Amino acid sequence: MNMSIASVMRSEWIKIKSVRSVAGSLVAVFAATLAVTMLVFATVGQAEADSADYEPLFSAFYALNFGQIAAISFGATAVSSEFLNGALRISFSAVPRRGLLYGAKMSVIGGVALAVGLITTFATFLVGQALMGEYAIGLGEPGAVRAAVGGSVYLMLMALLAAGLTAVLRSAVAVLAVLIPFILIVSFVLGDIAGDAAQYLPSQAGQLVLHQNPGGDLGAWTGLAVTAAWAGTALCAGWWSIWRRDA
Repeated sequence: MNMSIASVMRSEWIKIKSVRSVAGSLVAVFAATLAVTMLVFATVGQAEADSADYEPLFSAFYALNFGQIAAISFGATAVSSEFLNGALRISFSAVPRRGLLYGAKMSVIGGVALAVGLITTFATFLVGQALMGEYAIGLGEPGAVRAAVGGSVYLMLMALLAAGLTAVLRSAVAVLAVLIPFILIVSFVLGDIAGDAAQYLPSQAGQLVLHQNPGGDLGAWTGLAVTAAWAGTALCAGWWSIWRRDA
């Protein structure tokens, strides 16, 4: 059967909408980020703004720490659903070209994650600042639009990193068990041990774009490029696994 990339991508989009856990994790990217933003900024936001080390732009996107967990879950579950109940064999029967199937799936995952990420970052920024009173900053603040756009790209890259690893490990549970502790705990522990080398870890490098004046050796977009390299490596490993291993 000769299928176009557009038709395969359309079928992959239908899969995402149809599997409840996948669609739910995608919605959670927006819902969790916005909910945490409203809770934090409505309660302690203005009090934190009085602290000496307060960085208004980076703090505006604090809730992305929670949104990235949902983005990782989305990428992982979107791929792991293929490994349940022989679904991958059915997909290969419909699309025998494994590279086409894999490329279409990852393109849809990345595109959807980016779209939801854009809505999430701009909504988070605007809602959060509406609760900051005299401490509020606007999109005209230097670096604000860059941070919002870059934050959405970061969420997309984290989803793709998880998707690539899931194609290798064939288990969303395994990927979540590795990635979430690594990003939330291990990367900061390594930062204390490894010093400047830790800025090349995917989460720390990618979040530099959220700072008004990123420090260290990497700039805002260079940091995102480092995260993209991590995601690209995972995607390549996932493609190799799909191509070489049996369904």
